Amino acid sequence: MNEVQPPDMQEFVATCPKGIELLLAEELATLGGEPGKTTVAGVHVRASLETAYRFCLWSRLANRIVLCLGREEGIETADQLHVATAAIDWRSHLNPGDTLAVDFHGRSESIRHTRFAAQTVKDGVVERLVAEGRERPDVDLQRPDLRLYANLHRGRLTLGVDFSGDSLHRRGYRRDVGHAPLKENLAAALLVRAGWPALAKRGTPLVDPLCGAGTLLIEAAMMAADMAPNLARQRFGFHGWAGHRDAVWQEVRREAEARASIGRKRCKARLFGFDESPPALAAARANAMRAGIPALIELRGAGLGELVDPQDKPQDLPETPRGLLITNPPYGERLGELPALVRLYGQLGDRVKAAFPGWQLAVFTANPDLGHRIGLRAHKYYSLKNGPLDARLLLMEVPAHEGMEAVAETAPVRSEGAQMFANRLIKNRKRLRKWLKQSGERCYRLYDADMPEYALAIDVYGDRVHVQEYAPPKTIEPAQAQKRLFDALSVIPEVLDIAPDNLVVKRRERQSGKAQYRKHAASGERFEVREGRARLWVNLRDYLDTGLFLDHRPVRRMLGDMAAGKRFLNLFCYTGAATVHAALGPEPRDGSDLQGAHESVSVDLSNTYLDWARDNFALNGLDPSRHRVVRDDCLRWLETAGTEFDLIFLDPPTFSNSKKMADTLDVQRDHGRLVHLAMARLAPGGTLVFSNNQRRFQLDPELTGHYDVEDISAKTFDPDFQRRPGLHHCFLIRHRVPT
Repeated sequence: MNEVQPPDMQEFVATCPKGIELLLAEELATLGGEPGKTTVAGVHVRASLETAYRFCLWSRLANRIVLCLGREEGIETADQLHVATAAIDWRSHLNPGDTLAVDFHGRSESIRHTRFAAQTVKDGVVERLVAEGRERPDVDLQRPDLRLYANLHRGRLTLGVDFSGDSLHRRGYRRDVGHAPLKENLAAALLVRAGWPALAKRGTPLVDPLCGAGTLLIEAAMMAADMAPNLARQRFGFHGWAGHRDAVWQEVRREAEARASIGRKRCKARLFGFDESPPALAAARANAMRAGIPALIELRGAGLGELVDPQDKPQDLPETPRGLLITNPPYGERLGELPALVRLYGQLGDRVKAAFPGWQLAVFTANPDLGHRIGLRAHKYYSLKNGPLDARLLLMEVPAHEGMEAVAETAPVRSEGAQMFANRLIKNRKRLRKWLKQSGERCYRLYDADMPEYALAIDVYGDRVHVQEYAPPKTIEPAQAQKRLFDALSVIPEVLDIAPDNLVVKRRERQSGKAQYRKHAASGERFEVREGRARLWVNLRDYLDTGLFLDHRPVRRMLGDMAAGKRFLNLFCYTGAATVHAALGPEPRDGSDLQGAHESVSVDLSNTYLDWARDNFALNGLDPSRHRVVRDDCLRWLETAGTEFDLIFLDPPTFSNSKKMADTLDVQRDHGRLVHLAMARLAPGGTLVFSNNQRRFQLDPELTGHYDVEDISAKTFDPDFQRRPGLHHCFLIRHRVPT
């Protein structure tokens, strides 16, 4: 193997997060290195040993600094990897009795597991040392004396000594990280891209309006105070390297300590952080203390609605310096987080335009569509990686204004589409107002894709709103669909006068098998609603459906009217809402209060929904000895049941798994058999209420030949669903009375 052995300058590789390689090359040059080839997430650089020590201490952007010991082309197999490793004279790098560890990166056709490859490199090192009379070194994966670096990319092997030890982004100050922390070197890269180093020298103020645990603020303060980011670190990887020269290192460190002492005193820049979370602010204060710059940062407990320019403004100095706002707001990786974030980004833009005219704004987000809600055009952006996420740093100029009139002009302006959507919501509320007042209903559908370009279903549950986004057709650009969704989410809270946190968003797609039973979240956030006499639990967040199908409200009301004193059977019972109505009976009329079903059985295959049904029964005080739940396949249960019922509700899913019918249940294909089995359990004079949600459903004509069938679908839609008459189909089926 060709060893790298220049007497003065040696070759190093500096690794970094993807997207900041050019910035790192510039930084290494500033620190005295001679950058060469730039690769993905890395920079090759030549440097003296003193300069390499300076890299480890001063680099704000690197993850690791690796001393290259050798390179070899054409490495594909484990044997070749072993031979190449054993070709290096490891005696000059590993002290006798010291422990080692190997970090391996990359792969080839025959080398696919990094642990196996690391073991192979270790074996090559041991073989060479033992062959030259050294004792076999021990491996310590946690705290080795020497950490080796191996990288295999397209057959090219690079071997070296990791001068860093722990990754250089771990400065040591951040033990309290808060939620979704930003890595320190990525935060530094954002500040460099936003021009902060030059601004800090001029004494420009910096504000992070959503500071969290303070990473951006602390990195900015260390830049402003000329502090080496890893000055507090006690041990680097090179401390265990046999070639380490401690006198050189101590001189580099003394220089950094002197610069930090002077820099903290001379720092003119003022840094401010805002956050409404007390735990986040506590973490930021503790982190700033450990970083040694607590006096340079001022933290305030305030939300975006309270965001103001924090600088003192003496009467004789009305114009204070205009500075940099930089922040890393939440991204909304889950659809359900979007309502609050649409409002947050919009509010950020409103407050920045009102309180910080003429400032620069830098926003780092993995959701550029949310960035558009700020209402400012980015004059420049940089693509970066935040872990696995593709993200962008958006740089914007906040327009200057004079006087309060200009502040008023910064009020949020809805797009034409958003205003049209808001108008439709207002129109629908007005249309439903009289019915809602008369019926007392508080759970209803307000909007159902009335405007094709806004393909949403919006359901109101008291002071909460459930929004389902229908998956857009392939002819619609995803970016355009996303923009319309954000437009809708921006106006719904305002029009309906609800808090954004009470708005839940899901995407509605065809579900197969048991997908409808799978959890989408685990909030456990359920609350009680009323529907007529019934009290019911609903959960807007954790499942595809909420626990209450609103379009079936008239059917449930009808079952309550029909069930007095009867034996009631609820098949595919879901959360048991229909059983609750049947057990409670009809609404009191003319002073009379009729009782509901004498007894009931509710059947479903899902334990999740049966537990939900039991909770609904308990909420309404139903006697579990008279109102039973049964976990079973409804087809199998009907085939074996021996009891007759006076009233049966059959509401099967459109499509589901079923071991009884070629592995699936298709309501169009299989409803005839279902109805016949249910009718076999129906007592003379009884009624089967058969309902389903297959849009193009056609009743099997053979059923009308056996039974009296009445299609009552048109009568089972309240005003909030009359726009979608095909949403469900409902039939009353009875045994024919012999003539």
